[in-house]
Amino acid sequence: MRALRRFTVRAALPDPLTPLSQLVMNLRWSWHPETRDLFETLDPGLWQSCGGDPVRALGEVSAERLGQLAKDRRFLRRLQDAVDDLEEYLTTPRWYQSLGQEAPASIAYFSAEFGITEVLPQYSGGLGILAGDHLKAASDLGVPLIGVGLLYRAGYFTQGLSADGWQLEHYPSLDPHGLPVKLLREPDGSAAVITVPLPEGRTLYAHVWRAQVGRVSLLLLDSDIEENAPAERLVTDRLYGGDEDHRLRQEMLLGIGGVRAVRAYCGLTGTPLPEVFHANEGHAGFQGIERIRELTEAHGLSFPEALQAVRAGTVFTTHTPVPAGIDRFPKALIERYFAGFGVPMHELLVLGAEEDPTKFNMAHMGLRLGQRANGVSELHGHVSRGMFSDLWPGFDERDVPIGSITNGVHAPTWTARELVEMGTQTTSQGDPVEVDGPVHFDGVDTIAAGDLWAVRRTLRSRLVDEVRRRIRETALSRGATEAEVGWTDTAFDPDVLTIGFARRVPSYKRLTLMLRDPARLKALLLDPERPIQLIIAGKSHPADDGGKKLIQQMVEFADDPEIRHRIAFLPGYDIGMARYLYWGCDVWLNNPLRPLEACGTSGMKAALNGGLNLSIRDGWWDEWFDGQNGWAIPTADGVSDADRRDEVEARAIYDLLDNQVLPRFYERDANGVPGRWVEMVRHTLRETGPKVLATRMVRDYVQALYVPAAGSARAMAGDGYAPAREEAAWRGHLLSHWHDVRVAHVEATGAGDTPEIGTTLALRAEVELPGLAPGDVQVQAAYGRVDDADGLHDVTSVPMAHEHTDGSRHWFTATVPLERTGAFGYTVRVLPHSERMADPAELGVVSSA
Repeated sequence: MRALRRFTVRAALPDPLTPLSQLVMNLRWSWHPETRDLFETLDPGLWQSCGGDPVRALGEVSAERLGQLAKDRRFLRRLQDAVDDLEEYLTTPRWYQSLGQEAPASIAYFSAEFGITEVLPQYSGGLGILAGDHLKAASDLGVPLIGVGLLYRAGYFTQGLSADGWQLEHYPSLDPHGLPVKLLREPDGSAAVITVPLPEGRTLYAHVWRAQVGRVSLLLLDSDIEENAPAERLVTDRLYGGDEDHRLRQEMLLGIGGVRAVRAYCGLTGTPLPEVFHANEGHAGFQGIERIRELTEAHGLSFPEALQAVRAGTVFTTHTPVPAGIDRFPKALIERYFAGFGVPMHELLVLGAEEDPTKFNMAHMGLRLGQRANGVSELHGHVSRGMFSDLWPGFDERDVPIGSITNGVHAPTWTARELVEMGTQTTSQGDPVEVDGPVHFDGVDTIAAGDLWAVRRTLRSRLVDEVRRRIRETALSRGATEAEVGWTDTAFDPDVLTIGFARRVPSYKRLTLMLRDPARLKALLLDPERPIQLIIAGKSHPADDGGKKLIQQMVEFADDPEIRHRIAFLPGYDIGMARYLYWGCDVWLNNPLRPLEACGTSGMKAALNGGLNLSIRDGWWDEWFDGQNGWAIPTADGVSDADRRDEVEARAIYDLLDNQVLPRFYERDANGVPGRWVEMVRHTLRETGPKVLATRMVRDYVQALYVPAAGSARAMAGDGYAPAREEAAWRGHLLSHWHDVRVAHVEATGAGDTPEIGTTLALRAEVELPGLAPGDVQVQAAYGRVDDADGLHDVTSVPMAHEHTDGSRHWFTATVPLERTGAFGYTVRVLPHSERMADPAELGVVSSA
């Protein structure tokens, strides 16, 4: 017999213990060790059995134990100290409060998933973990962020393995009342209800659950409520599940419903309305459509006018390095769902237009709705400019207006407590958040090599204990008997070089590349003098049988009794498991197909714990590998045959392990300390650690994107949105005349017959601008190195000054310095110009000589 519904019955807290509710409902406990220590004191055995989940522990602790604690003066003092510490954290001005009035009063951050803690399983992988770290770092910095997502009643899925190693998915039913979330309520106590219109006159209703992430509120919309018909109740059933129709309704609820939830939350709490809206990937693109609809209805703006106002305050981040990773819906489905929504259909469809006229592209809409856009590493920014260059025809890739802010990770969440307490994240420069420019965690320099090595061994030992526990449980779940799992008690070794590989399992991440030469890998695992041990984890998307096959191949290899004490695939990869891996692994392996890894933050978390990366130069590693913080796996970029490329790069991994990694790890001094290895660990902690911080990342977002976006949004909204109306009219006028714009003639003087370095070149260009004025454009001289096909490289652009006008013909001049020897070239181009543009390529039009 199955229960119709499950929920948790809690013991009532005695009055002296009521502050526990305040602590448990603020997810700061997930990265604050002292608060977790307090929760563990409730009942250490229960805390262990609950997996460190304070919500569950507080729900299951006995009334008798609570009664004892209510009379325990020492516990009550600790409780009050924790409450006071949280209050100080929530109210003390932080970095953001020093920025002044230019900084936005509020920012809405939309994401389809958020990885805050394993207790709130609303994430599948890197995108969600990044979003969670973004919120935590924003809280630490005092950034007034409002997170917006969905509450999935079954999360992503929990992973198991069949007897033959095939991935099994289980979808647990999550009761929001057993999670650290509170329902957003109206003044009369009723639940706030958000609505989203659907076809055939139907309506999608949702409640809003609020999770408190330090200073940041995270709003999660839930459609599993009585007001909905059965089909609509399932909209938030699971993350990344269902068909196109289901996914579209999810993304409408996230975007449209999310904006409405933010409005309701701000109205009910007095929180300032957001000035900036940040869409973390294309899933949240419809937030811009809803804001356009609001402006057309409330202020009488036309769609183009509202679009200018919305774009000005919108930031779009793409995490996708391949077109296949983009959400694309049939155009007919969009037409069906948005008929009668309140925006012109032809205008909406243009935003999502792509090469295939039958498809609506969510990333394209995100880029067209966001005046400011970025990739998540320098290399990914370059890849994104190439991938989306068709949206800016006539522009070189380098001019596509997509920048980059390299991801970061939240150090308090991911760094082992022992390392923090040793001082590995201290700096003589002061608080790293307050320092402008490069920061070094030079506190690590004062730690003796023996002490640093001892802590690394402690963390490795802790990982080995956790691995033994998990492989035993896995073996039993796959059908082994108690009599057959005794070997797990001695599996793995706290003194053996430990390599970790854990991430999602799409094909491009190449889970099984290490199996390319099974005999050589087996020899590395079983080497009597210098063995390695491998810990592997990761989930494949439920619909990806190819990914599941890779997992099965890995499991079959690891099941071999000869090597199973040295290699394991651990199912159930989540935040809880990840911490042990990042803490305890000596080497973090990453071997994606370059350049398909947008960032790859798992290696950052390992680095914060002194782990050395062994990685293909992709994502963040391409940017911050320095020769002393790990090893770069050579890539066979020029090899077109995929099988051959895998063979070459796998051999490079084996060679690096044999010739560089293993000798350095096992070369010990008289005290048993591997001096050269520890110095690499010390260098990684000191130099790489500060770079990979999420506080650095969020500070970059604030300074490079949020503050400028707020300024643009305010400018567009002034005087009843008059600037937005003017800008829309100007853009319409300019685009209607752009086809007549041309560079008629360019002449150069001053360099002589034999130009020499240090001289200058005077350029004069005649430009035809029928129907336009010189102030409508910027004429640029572009110059640099030229190749045999007359292509310009290492280009520098300078504006040309308006000289005079004769009717529709205009002359512009500039002086170009000759600063380098060799082949040199130049050209002249014309771009739109408006003070309200964030980038001259924004309109996607250019006219060149």
